[in-house]
Amino acid sequence: MKITGFRTLVLGTPWRNLTYLILETDEGIEGVGEARVLGKTHTVIEYLKDVQRHFIGHDPHNIEALYRRMTLLDFGKPGEVVYTGLALVELACWDIIGKAAGEPVYRLLGGQVQDRIPAYANGWYTVERSPEQFAAAAQTVVERGYRGMKFDPFGNGDLELERDEFYRSLDLIEAVASVTGMRAQIMIEMHGRFAPHQAREIARAIEEFNIGWIEEPTRPGDIPALQSVRQHTNLPIATGERLYGAPEFREIWASGAVDIVQPDITQTGGLLEAKKIASTAESYSIMVAPHNVGGIVSTMAALHLCLTLRNAKVLEHFNDFADPHVKKAGKGYPEVVDGYFPVPTAPGWGIELDEDFIRSQPPNYVNGVIADPGLNMFENADWAQRGQEE
Repeated sequence: MKITGFRTLVLGTPWRNLTYLILETDEGIEGVGEARVLGKTHTVIEYLKDVQRHFIGHDPHNIEALYRRMTLLDFGKPGEVVYTGLALVELACWDIIGKAAGEPVYRLLGGQVQDRIPAYANGWYTVERSPEQFAAAAQTVVERGYRGMKFDPFGNGDLELERDEFYRSLDLIEAVASVTGMRAQIMIEMHGRFAPHQAREIARAIEEFNIGWIEEPTRPGDIPALQSVRQHTNLPIATGERLYGAPEFREIWASGAVDIVQPDITQTGGLLEAKKIASTAESYSIMVAPHNVGGIVSTMAALHLCLTLRNAKVLEHFNDFADPHVKKAGKGYPEVVDGYFPVPTAPGWGIELDEDFIRSQPPNYVNGVIADPGLNMFENADWAQRGQEE
């Protein structure tokens, strides 16, 4: 079997674009990958055109060789764009492999370990940044059966918050905790904003609540800063969504600073690379909660990955609350039921794209180029103001 061609589609939403790659083969089997990359959708699509020599004419079964061609053999150090492009191709290849074998992808990656995968909600707090509004929104999440929810309560801040914003953020956390109690854990998204002293102060202030983890409390990849936070809090620490490829996780393993790693399949080179990261994490007794802000395909791919992991913790899910129309991008969406993703059974991803629907939801364009929605977590984190990001 050989890959003979490809096409791309982009589905737009107010806060992120979802890019789809469809690979064609000489045996008539097509496979689909999906990714989101903030601010670089156009760049990733053009990159795929530049490197098509690495996958057109090649056997989709040879995943390791694909990785080698798209990273090592191009000489330059790969980063976010390369790993996202690789993930799009790699995920589409797994879909082809599963369809050719007549098996769901997780059965080809060691098989099923988990009977179901717990989900936590994100994107639910597109409301006014007031304790009353946050509490009411949290109540809808609990009523939907979720046992975990993540949110970013913080406003403007780079390294530290102004004091009024610091106390306002704590009020939001307390309001959500008053609703969730022991029924659902809350995960606090910090988006890498803080200097260690500010992250430590926040952690101390919220330890009384039912906190699942604090996420990216300091700059991505700053291990000494993360260790400083670790030494002063008992709260679990999660990080990893902005580390690209297994080599960038190297310093985490022996640091003692991280309890949960969060590789994003769509930006760390694909399913097999994420599984390698997760397997290394297990040897250090670190759990895995994949970062997932994707739509119909990448959510399914993350679910398949989790099903194969002995150290899977929970899977992020936006699409019940933020832009639920993305579920219409195809048939076979893995719906959350009573707080859990069920086990899929169809070959490949089991997804049938609706390309006409995707075309009916285009991204914005500026001067003929795809324009990604802006996001600056240091200037404005208000979902109420912007309706955006993780």
